Amino acid sequence: MQQAAITAYPISLDVIREKVSNGRKRKRPDTSNLFGGCKIQNNVKTIVNEFHEEIVRVDGDIPVQLPVKKGSRFLFISYDQTAFTHGFHKYPAKFFPELPRWLIKRYSNEKDLILDPFSGSGTVNVEALLIKRHSVGIDVDPFSRFISEVKTTPLPIDELEHAQKRLLNLATKFDFSKVKEKDIPEFPYRDNWFNREIIFELAYIKKMIKALKISEETKNYFLVNMSSIVRAVSNADDNCTRTVIRKKLNKQIFPSDALTKFVERILINTPKMIQFSELAPKRIKAKFPDTSDARDIGFPDQTFDFAVTSPPYVNAVDYPRTHQLESYWLELASGSLTPLKKKHVGTESVLSKEYEYRHRIGEKQADRVIGKIYSVDKRRAYIAYKYLLDMKKNFEETYRVLKKGARYAVVVGNNQIRGNLFESWKYLMEIAEQVGFSVETYFGSEIIKHFIKVPRKERINTDWILILKR
Repeated sequence: MQQAAITAYPISLDVIREKVSNGRKRKRPDTSNLFGGCKIQNNVKTIVNEFHEEIVRVDGDIPVQLPVKKGSRFLFISYDQTAFTHGFHKYPAKFFPELPRWLIKRYSNEKDLILDPFSGSGTVNVEALLIKRHSVGIDVDPFSRFISEVKTTPLPIDELEHAQKRLLNLATKFDFSKVKEKDIPEFPYRDNWFNREIIFELAYIKKMIKALKISEETKNYFLVNMSSIVRAVSNADDNCTRTVIRKKLNKQIFPSDALTKFVERILINTPKMIQFSELAPKRIKAKFPDTSDARDIGFPDQTFDFAVTSPPYVNAVDYPRTHQLESYWLELASGSLTPLKKKHVGTESVLSKEYEYRHRIGEKQADRVIGKIYSVDKRRAYIAYKYLLDMKKNFEETYRVLKKGARYAVVVGNNQIRGNLFESWKYLMEIAEQVGFSVETYFGSEIIKHFIKVPRKERINTDWILILKR
């Protein structure tokens, strides 16, 4: 790669610190009772929506003994999506922390072992750890496991603060000549995704981190901070689950943007990591095995005390493509993402020979809808069928590894597929019963905001929480 003509440019730490400080001055919700008792009297009330339906609104922490009736609907207002380590990295369709926190408290005890078979960015595992439960998070995507491990690993505070001070100093001394060709990762269309100056800046940041004489865990924390700015300093649309360049957006990226944003991120995140590290109970662990799959969990029978998850939606988000630039810079991927895509539940990477004929899952409602989809789009019909088949395998595995009498809480939404309403939650309840679970209860959680745009009509307005008992 041809080196840039300009050799260096300064950034002002004082200006960045002031910007971060101004952002912190905004009023924050009271989290003093985050892990204490329930505040039922103030934050729970009944409201009526535009369809004249009664919905129970809960602001903030959800009372453990909140009354739940089958089919009831809730509007949960979250205030903790960036608390502690939760906000370290963008991730589509994330759990809001209050929901798994509530479910874990309600259906488990301290020192129990919690399972999330679709762990995503590790929200369940962070919450389980902070309320003194061990946990296992399973995800086929190495990017997911990397992010989750960082978010659930307390760090030595002295080392963290010393490393941050060193990185801030090095960021002001950026020089193109300090970056060699071997420092820049090779990956498809790299020079289209990123401006030349940004490539050098990101390579410099990564080289700085790698050169620090600190633990690998602390290095990984700073690498996650670097990863969190990759999309923002790329030429790709920041707000799309697909990684695409949209020329109409006229996205403006300037020299020094990567350095500036990295400094901002560590100034924002390091105090949160310190707070998390101080609160994290000793000897409580979160693990993310790299050989497990939601369809092949790989633990002995009756290992877990409770399981909770939000599985992927059928054909909703292409996670490897969403995080491809971050994965390339972290060197968790280097070439085609297709093999990884095929491993994901809900994948759209299917072969034409797989949908040459109509498939049936054995659940009447689902098979009827899949048949309608098949009449207009054979491929989409097979994707829907394969999703339910994979979820059935997950139910069988989760049933096997749960202790007798334990619960599995599943948070799932609906889709529109080729004009047909695909009510995943209803089909999954029936499939769960076929596997051996009993449906203890189910209730809706209204969705009020999408944090990342989904460029399709398959919008999800309500999540349904299924409480399945082994």
